[in-house]
Amino acid sequence: MIDLDLYMSLINGGVMLFCLAIGYIIKTSVPKIDNKYIPLIMALVGIIVAVFNAQHIDFNIVLGGLITGLASTGLYEAFRNLIQNNK
Repeated sequence: MIDLDLYMSLINGGVMLFCLAIGYIIKTSVPKIDNKYIPLIMALVGIIVAVFNAQHIDFNIVLGGLITGLASTGLYEAFRNLIQNNK
């Protein structure tokens, strides 16, 4: 069984909401960006925002930003699938 407590402790809610908003804006407003690049963009945005929020660079901060940015992509997909299945 996989223990996800470490990953859950690295996720920052504020960074996730920011990444979720940026990802939604990119998905709906910038059609030239291919969907396969959005997780990479969100990972980078998550790292940048997490480092900016902490005001220093640390491995755990970078890892937390990376995981949070990628988690925001998964959260968007989960919400999209939930909304489409209810229609």
